[in-house]
Amino acid sequence: MRLRPHDERGQATIELVLVVPVLIVLALFLVQVGFVVRSLVLVHHAAREGVRVAAVGGDLDRIREAVVGSSGLLPGATDVDRHIDGDLVTVTVTYGDPTDVPLVGLLLPEVPVTAFATMRREAVDLPRTWSSEGIHQKGVPQARAPIR
Repeated sequence: MRLRPHDERGQATIELVLVVPVLIVLALFLVQVGFVVRSLVLVHHAAREGVRVAAVGGDLDRIREAVVGSSGLLPGATDVDRHIDGDLVTVTVTYGDPTDVPLVGLLLPEVPVTAFATMRREAVDLPRTWSSEGIHQKGVPQARAPIR
């Protein structure tokens, strides 16, 4: 009895069929990681814009407008918090980055991305008025010029 060699035709095709779906999912996963990194950069930028508004005395609504308006983040997925500690103000932005890449979105939940920024609060100037003697701040006593 003579043994015949095994027929190996089609083996490469079977291996390709088994490996290609895994490679496609890995490539899509890398695309999703790129989107998360992009969101991380946007959230850091949004926190800096928000703390700029907070440093000059903006309320929480104006801070939210600055955060969402400057970054293009989805308003419903963005949470903004402000904390004042003495002369420092900190704005924390948390964003739920949706995983919208096909196949990866089914495997991964929404990715929370958080950033914060701190700045020193600026003093708000009192309104100024013009008079014949120059510019004066309302409510601030002015020294009188000596009479000659």
